Amino acid sequence: MKGHSRASTVRRSVALPAALIGELNSVAPAELRTNLNRLVIVSLQEYIARRRQQEFHDAVAAMAEDPQVQAECAAIARDFAATEMDRLGDD
Repeated sequence: MKGHSRASTVRRSVALPAALIGELNSVAPAELRTNLNRLVIVSLQEYIARRRQQEFHDAVAAMAEDPQVQAECAAIARDFAATEMDRLGDD
C-alpha cells in the first residue's frame, strides 16, 4: 500500500441551491470564487470557529450566573480589596 502525504479527504456529494451559491460567490474573496471546493472548506472552517466561539461565550455566561462562581469571585475580590487600596504603582 502506498503512503499518502496528504491529509485524509472525505468525498461527499451535496445538492446546493443555485441562489445560495450565487450569494456565496457574491461575498467570497476573489481568490475563492473560482474554486467551489476551497470555498466550501473555508466556509465550513469559519462556521466551526463561530460555533466554538459561541459555545465558549455561552459557557462563560453560564459561569457568570452560577451562584458558586459568584461567591468565589466575591471572596477573591474581598481578599484583594486591601491590596487594591494600597495604591502601589500609582505615581
